[in-house]
Amino acid sequence: MEQACDLTSKQCKPCEGGMPPLPQAEVDELMKQLEDWHQYGNLIGKTYHFKNYYQTIAFVNAIAWMAHREDHHPNLTVTYNSCQVEYTTHAISGLSENDFICAAKVDALFRL
Repeated sequence: MEQACDLTSKQCKPCEGGMPPLPQAEVDELMKQLEDWHQYGNLIGKTYHFKNYYQTIAFVNAIAWMAHREDHHPNLTVTYNSCQVEYTTHAISGLSENDFICAAKVDALFRL
């Protein structure tokens, strides 16, 4: 997973309104750098599992902190022992590099 380290070292950049979404070929290459993430049309997602609610919410809070710092926010679906994380870039109605940067950073948080 050496390439994923490259994504975690990057910072999100503001997306311009006229900026196009990433071409599918580039999305496919970036997906190779993420473990167990899946593409669903214009978004990427992954579900993380935990032992209990406390661990789940601690993870959600860590994501919230990272998302605030990156100014790029996921959709989260939270249950007692799981958190589904989904990224898309609403400003361009598709996927941007920011989605992959943040996905890699969420994986890094999970490994802590």
